[in-house]
Amino acid sequence: MMHTWFECKVRYEKTLENGMNKKVTEPYLVDALSFTEAEARIIEEVSPYISGEFTIADIKRANYTELFFCEEDSADRWFKCKLTFISLDEKSGAEKKTSSNVLVQAADLRDAVKKLDEGMKGSMMDYVISSMAETAIMDVFPFSADPDVKPEFPQA
Repeated sequence: MMHTWFECKVRYEKTLENGMNKKVTEPYLVDALSFTEAEARIIEEVSPYISGEFTIADIKRANYTELFFCEEDSADRWFKCKLTFISLDEKSGAEKKTSSNVLVQAADLRDAVKKLDEGMKGSMMDYVISSMAETAIMDVFPFSADPDVKPEFPQA
């Protein structure tokens, strides 16, 4: 199943540990079919956690081909990894390189490399990690369809 990820920036007033209030803008990732749906989903997802007013400062398409989630409590960061896949052009015998970005949930950089390699175990293609960097993403909200809900048949 193909996911379309949108990075949504949420701007709100956060109470810091010292009791002071500070305006912050935090990025979140949501799985949605359109910009409109992404906005509706991020509002729904963050509303329970943000007291007071907030605005959606920005929504942009995020170019991730795959996400590797991790349930471990220590894995509280998201790392953007650029992978370069190397394939052989059968006709010319030349190496062909293609790149894609994946997002890995991990505790730190070393853990992210480990989780990425574990996640890529089943891949038949050779790949090189071209770059890996921690993102500012606070949380990721994949789309999960409730099997009992049929939106095309509203309850009478």
